[in-house]
Amino acid sequence: MRVLFIGDVVGSMGREMITEYLPRLKKKYRPQVTIVNGENAASGRGITEKIYKKFLQDGVDVVTMGNHTWDNRDIFEFIDQAKKMVRPANFPEGTPGQGMVFVKVNQVELAVINMQARSFMVDLDDPFRKMNQLIEEAKKRTPIIFVDFHGETTSEKQAMGWFLDGKASAVIGTHTHVQTNDARILPQGTAYLTDVGMTGPYDGILGMRREPVIEKFLTALPTRFEVVEKGRSMLSGCLLELDDMTGKAKEIQLIQINNDQPFLE
Repeated sequence: MRVLFIGDVVGSMGREMITEYLPRLKKKYRPQVTIVNGENAASGRGITEKIYKKFLQDGVDVVTMGNHTWDNRDIFEFIDQAKKMVRPANFPEGTPGQGMVFVKVNQVELAVINMQARSFMVDLDDPFRKMNQLIEEAKKRTPIIFVDFHGETTSEKQAMGWFLDGKASAVIGTHTHVQTNDARILPQGTAYLTDVGMTGPYDGILGMRREPVIEKFLTALPTRFEVVEKGRSMLSGCLLELDDMTGKAKEIQLIQINNDQPFLE
């Protein structure tokens, strides 16, 4: 099974990159499943039903989320009906939505799990113990398991990668918006990447306008961050080749599209 994962879509520029490049990426790489992290898709804060449906129209199979899941209140109106969306599975019990979804490709299923880290973030349920529970549940149906681990620190993400080596097919980090250069396959067959990067403004700071961010560092005063709405764009992602029978990763390939790294058909 070939899986395309595109990292944190930020604002309208990120959404436009999905619309423009996803058909071309599918034509070039021919993934059976496409996963997109959409927690920043609505002006950098959360997601709306309209955006969620547009992702599906553009060819996305699963939308993952993160710490900005609830930032746009529109989500409470549709998340329980959004069968192709997963929010962090370690949100407290009773939280709307689902933390794992299964995607069927021919006669094979892929489990997609979304989990949020705790270091320098909200203190949610233990992601490691919750992951053990979901892995056990998923393996009753399929050995192919993809994990979007949404976290701040490289150490916690690496710890999760090693914790799940041989249990999950892939552990791919999101949230920090900067693609890391450590894509690898761990010894027991789990593909790992600390952060897949973001899709959206190329010349901002993590997708935000540069000036307010720099001003905050200079003055330490409260500053309102705003998403960049025009200019150059980028797309960050990775392509995974997973064994249908064993669930082990065979290959992980980084994808970067921007003005300095143009897309080659």
